[in-house]
Formats: sequence, structure tokens, C-alpha cells
Amino acid sequence: MRNYKLLTPGPLTTSKAVKEEMLFDRCTWDVEYKQITQKIRAQLVELAGAPKSDYTAVLMQGSGSFVVESVLHTALSEQDKLLIITNGAYGERIVKMAKYLRVNFIEYRTEYNEHPNEGEIKGILEANGEITHIAMVHCETTTGILNPLSIAARLAKEYSKKLIIDAMSSFGGVEMDIAELGIDFLISSSNKCIQGVPGFGFVIANKQELIACEGNARSLSLDLYDQWREMDKDGKWRFTSPTHVVAAFSKAIDELLEEGGVSARFKRYQHNNSVLRSRLAEIGFSAYITEEKQSPIITTFLYPSEDFDFVEFYKYFKEKGFVLYPGKLTDINTFRIGNIGEIYESDIQELCKVINEYMGGF
Repeated sequence: MRNYKLLTPGPLTTSKAVKEEMLFDRCTWDVEYKQITQKIRAQLVELAGAPKSDYTAVLMQGSGSFVVESVLHTALSEQDKLLIITNGAYGERIVKMAKYLRVNFIEYRTEYNEHPNEGEIKGILEANGEITHIAMVHCETTTGILNPLSIAARLAKEYSKKLIIDAMSSFGGVEMDIAELGIDFLISSSNKCIQGVPGFGFVIANKQELIACEGNARSLSLDLYDQWREMDKDGKWRFTSPTHVVAAFSKAIDELLEEGGVSARFKRYQHNNSVLRSRLAEIGFSAYITEEKQSPIITTFLYPSEDFDFVEFYKYFKEKGFVLYPGKLTDINTFRIGNIGEIYESDIQELCKVINEYMGGF
């Protein structure tokens, strides 16, 4: 296979050094390997801007969806009720999980290109006093919209609700202070803004809220509380961990810090996004999300004409060394371009140059 530039929201293009960490085999019981786990956990809490006295990080095998489901399994008892705020496919996936788990929930849905309305959410909370938890996706990868954490955090505090945030596509690339926001469970994955590879996710959790979850889980392998208790002893995972992925992720965190931390990475991503949006607008592509709601992670673009063929477009760019992402909207023809990973302005400029050439012959 060729070494493509993945302009996707994860898996994404990783550095040579991150890849090289996976060339070595490691034993899950080895002290050095367990120390890598503990290093990662401590660094994640620091990246979240959270005090170690109040917050902890728990790593969990599987994709991001596995980890979201582990939080739902663990954080919610049979007596609890969840308000799920949705404006995209990943919020709707939380709804689907809640149905499978028979969680008592209410969905508040807005259009895919709109932010949640604070007044409407407040009305739901006032009319449903039995709601105990609020869940929301921060960056909806469906469209690239960045939902305002401030709204969910403010309402959770005002109405004394527990707050679950799916920050899968934003943590490590967008600055946030989860203690100040009052987030109780923040969920992300190894193959997103920290620029590792797929294989595990993690939860940064308020310790007191996690302790209160003991006995809630209806799944052995997805019991976040049990995973934390075991991992907190010496870094040992309960079940076989993705050792190569863990080592690569540790290196990826080091590279994030070397770049200047989350603020520096945000600036790079945001610059990539700004260049991409402006250049493609000149070529004739309109973005689906307005600029003030746009995340720096991934951008959804409308087809420029009715006879535009994304499959041919995709093949052309793959031949040129770029892998793009299909759209996820059902009612509008779109495609997506990610600008996270080892992607820099020069890559975006080259991509836009090739798009311009393609459209000239389209």
C-alpha cells in the first residue's frame, strides 16, 4: 500500500516515530509496560486541566463507541434518567446504545447544522425533574459542527445533573478545562487529536462520581469502575490490552507536548481548516456548517453540482496520495475533509491545488 495522507477524522496520518513504537513486542505483565499505562493516565488528566486529587483516567480496550457504551453501562443505574442532546449521527448512536441497554432516557434533537438551544433544554429539565444525567457530543464528526460545552455545563450545574461529554473528536485538539466545566465523564479515543492509532479509548472521570458507580454495570468487560480499580493498582489492565497501540499512544502524547500542547495543536488544526475553507470556496465548494459553528477537526462540503461524482473524485485523489471521507448526511449530497493528524498547511495547499486542477477538467 502507498503511504497516503489520510484527510479523515481518525484513523489519521501518524508520525514516523509513532509508527516505529509499534515495531516492538511488549508483555502486558511487564513492569515497564505497566509504567507506560500509568504515564498515559497521568498525562491525560493533565491535558484535561484537571486536579489529580479529583479526576482520574481509565483506559478501555476497543473503539470509541465501546468506551461510550462502557460509560453508559457504568454511570447509569436503573433509577437514573438520561437526557441525550443530539445533532448528528454520533449523538444518535448514544440514543441507540441507550435503547439496547434499556436506559431510561429522553432525546433532545436539533438540526445537524444547528447548535442546541439552551432555553429548550432548560424547558426539558424543568418538565422532567427525574433526569439525573446529561450527555452530549462535543464535536459531531457527522458534519464537523462544534457544540458549545458551556451550555451543557451551565445547565448541568444549575439543575444538579451529572454531565457526560463525548469528546471523541475534540480532546487533545481543542482546549477545555473539565474541572471548571464540571464534566463528570469525558470520553475520547487513541486515534483522534492526540494522533495515535486505533485500539483503545479512555475516560477522564470525576473520582467521586466513578466511585458512586460501583455495581451499576451490566457488562463484565465494559465495567468502567472495575477497570479503574484494577488499573489503579499498578497499571495492569483487566484483560489483554493492545500493547502496540498503547506504546504508540504514549509516544503520540510526547509529540503533542513537544508541539506546544493542546493550544498549539488547536492553532495548527484551526489554520488548516481556515485555509481549506477559504481555498475551496474560491474553487466553488460551499461548506455545510457556517464558520462560527465550524470545528477545526473536519469540514463537510456540499457537492458543487448535481452531476458531481464523489466516487470518481475520491479515486482521483487517492491516486494523488490523498484519502478523503464520504458524507454522512442522508438528505444532502456531501463529502468531508479532515485536517487533523500529521497534516500541515503545505498538505492542505497541495490538496487544494489538485482539487482546482480536477475541477478545471470536470
